[in-house]
Amino acid sequence: MRELTDRHWDAVVIGTGMGGGVAGRALAEAGLSVLFVEKGRAGWRREANGTEAATDPVARGVRGLWPDPVTLRMGGREREVFAPLGMGVGGSSVFYAATLERPEPHDLDPSNAVPHPVGGWPVRYAAMAPWFDAAERMFAVRGGADPLSAVACPELGAAVVSDADRAMMAHLAGNGMHPYALHAALRDVAGCASCLGRKCPRPCKMDGRSAGVEPALATGRAAMLDRCDVTRLVMDGNRVAGIEAVRDGARVTLRAARVVLAAGALNSPLLLRRSACEGWADGVANRSGMVGRNLMFHLNETFAVWPKGAERGDGPSKAVGFRDLYAVDGRRMGMVQAMGIDAGRGEIAHYMGQRIAGTWAARLPGARRVVQAGAVLAHGAMGRAKLFVGLLEDMPDAGNRVFEDRGRPGRIVVEYRVADEAQVRRRMFRRAIRSAFAGRRMAFVNRGAEPNLGHPCGTVRMGDDPAVAPLDAGCRAHGIENLWCVDAGVFPTSMGVNPSLTIAANALRVVEGMRHG
Repeated sequence: MRELTDRHWDAVVIGTGMGGGVAGRALAEAGLSVLFVEKGRAGWRREANGTEAATDPVARGVRGLWPDPVTLRMGGREREVFAPLGMGVGGSSVFYAATLERPEPHDLDPSNAVPHPVGGWPVRYAAMAPWFDAAERMFAVRGGADPLSAVACPELGAAVVSDADRAMMAHLAGNGMHPYALHAALRDVAGCASCLGRKCPRPCKMDGRSAGVEPALATGRAAMLDRCDVTRLVMDGNRVAGIEAVRDGARVTLRAARVVLAAGALNSPLLLRRSACEGWADGVANRSGMVGRNLMFHLNETFAVWPKGAERGDGPSKAVGFRDLYAVDGRRMGMVQAMGIDAGRGEIAHYMGQRIAGTWAARLPGARRVVQAGAVLAHGAMGRAKLFVGLLEDMPDAGNRVFEDRGRPGRIVVEYRVADEAQVRRRMFRRAIRSAFAGRRMAFVNRGAEPNLGHPCGTVRMGDDPAVAPLDAGCRAHGIENLWCVDAGVFPTSMGVNPSLTIAANALRVVEGMRHG
């Protein structure tokens, strides 16, 4: 460890998820020395666990999961929830379903047809397009062409689509939709088990570990310091002079010419606020007062569809997606896509339990047994369902924020309000989804608005005006020479697609600017 901590690195990358893994690889392949710093453990390559509901902090840490629950204050209630966040090499990405979809041009650019929530990103779609291409190539993305899109994806590989998914697509097409095979980061490896929602023990699924950290380490110019908790950034005027951390109880200070923050949209702002010092009284990079604010998620509209005939197949739907509802009557909605999960008795019981959680019904004696009995009846009457989700775009609101629990250091607190306009869009979205699946029995599994806690963004956003944005258009902190951020915290808006491809593409763009800017 002394060899790693005593060295002055070209770059230290804090976090090894989608943004950190990709940025570190790009820096190492450009000839720079890179130290990855990861709070979690390196783990073993043969691990294949998912995000199953372990509640013991030690057990969660061993599995590569964030150990503590997140305190969610929403709708006048406070509850503790285990968010689907990773804490290990690859971060949350090792558990994701590998969906890497491009956003639409109107997600980044001003648009008269679909008005942009903040007037556009400081980087336009045309400037991002080559980085989307590069990220799709790096992650071996496969999928089908979206019939509604004029945007080319030249690096897209051929999709593998089951007969059951083809039958479901045919039904959707008969309802006027334009389905296509989802874009997924799955290499064409013989015997691929499509490890969606869990760690992949083989080099099939491409994530922050397999497409980022591992190729970086293979260059010989990168190293890994796991089980290392960064506590604060040490400033010397307008430069980060050191990175204070704790590893196995020992305090260490790391030094680098460049510091790349990629701890995730919930944790990156906590580290910046925790690093308050002379000249940065409200936290490093926080002269705007916006670090930790403008927190966004996607609002998940999760629903079960009971297939008929050839749509049933032998396994869950993995490849079905469509963008017909991405924008409806000029209002921003989002993608609809398969989750890669079949719902049997256990899954039905889980979602039925979620629907009554926090209500008076959950406190009734025998509530759990009633839920389980209902799941048995539903499964017996209708068989296994296929789960889909509509990703409703969220909007920035400075009142939605993340901060650290002062009484429990390191514990994440989220304050979040669903805006009235979002409730209007939710109702529109749900009606449109029902119409898209007309002719099939379906049921929404969430009653109220459900923020996707695995898709946080916006808390360290980029923008041209330092009065309202912590970062500039190149994702460098305003007023700081050597600090960049490359996780989803930089997003000015949440867009209508999964964030992973945009995180990776933006990390590649930022590294290019870092090297030549």
